[in-house]
Amino acid sequence: MASTPTSIVKRLIITLIVVVSAIQTGYSQDPEFSQFYANPLYLNPAFAGSVICPRMVLNYRNQWPSISGAFVTYNASYDQHFDKLGGGIGILATSDRQGEGIFATNSFSGIYSYRLEVSREFSIKAALQATFVNRGINWDKLTFGDQIDPKFGFVRNTNDIRPAKDNKNYVDFSTGVIGYSENFYAGVAVHHLTQPDEGFVSISKLPIKLTAHAGAVIDLQRKHRRVRAKEDAVFSPNILYQQQQNFHQLNYGFYVTKYPFVGGVWYRQNFENSDALIFLFGLQYNSYKVGYSYDLTVSKLTNITGGAHEISFTMQFPCPPKKKRIRTINCPAF
Repeated sequence: MASTPTSIVKRLIITLIVVVSAIQTGYSQDPEFSQFYANPLYLNPAFAGSVICPRMVLNYRNQWPSISGAFVTYNASYDQHFDKLGGGIGILATSDRQGEGIFATNSFSGIYSYRLEVSREFSIKAALQATFVNRGINWDKLTFGDQIDPKFGFVRNTNDIRPAKDNKNYVDFSTGVIGYSENFYAGVAVHHLTQPDEGFVSISKLPIKLTAHAGAVIDLQRKHRRVRAKEDAVFSPNILYQQQQNFHQLNYGFYVTKYPFVGGVWYRQNFENSDALIFLFGLQYNSYKVGYSYDLTVSKLTNITGGAHEISFTMQFPCPPKKKRIRTINCPAF
């Protein structure tokens, strides 16, 4: 049965994504999440133990759903603070699928963060992260341009050389730091410090990724009490900057919270062109938080790809008894 022009285009797009990112000597980029604060350990390892109590976070992202299986990413993490260690411990697992399983990356990280109280109003958290990564490619599912017959579609054999191994393992290291007070927070994370080789055919170093983020919490209802209540309406402007080799990206927007509802809008762009408008709606009730966001593509690619859907779930477990109050990072949870 002959392939339709639409199916050929879709398969070519998937092939281009996988081949360029996985095989050639060019560089690949990490998966990214629009709800970056709903995936705190992935954003910055210094968030490990930041809410003191044990926390479990689950994330799902489907990017370009109109192209079946283009980018699908799963993420799970657990972290908590330990007084005896002077900081937090976290574990992070990520699974990224491209092209319906043609290319897959799985990673598992262990994180330690140290907390330092600089003053009664300001604290710092610094962290180290070690990650084991497995990358695999299903060569038999790949399709290439030289396989296309103008009339019958993908019927020819390719001249591309199959790699000797279809799996690659390596160890990666990252670090991060966050400074925060009651109403302000800012941090920097540096991932892939050792720039590990992730190529299948030739050497392909994974570039260092730099992330900088900052935000504030502004009460919309002025209260006489010193401690903010969860029922208070809050406005939180935020900015996120990421750089990985020649790739630069900037997210800026805001959250509005009125318990139990959370809403947010962001604009994402790189320095050359616009990318997407991001819309978020979330619910938080007691120890549970659930968020949904949609990326509306505004670049020249348009929304023909279907944008991106993202779901987050956070569960906060009860805190063990504390001898003293420890300042938490008062940033959004979505």
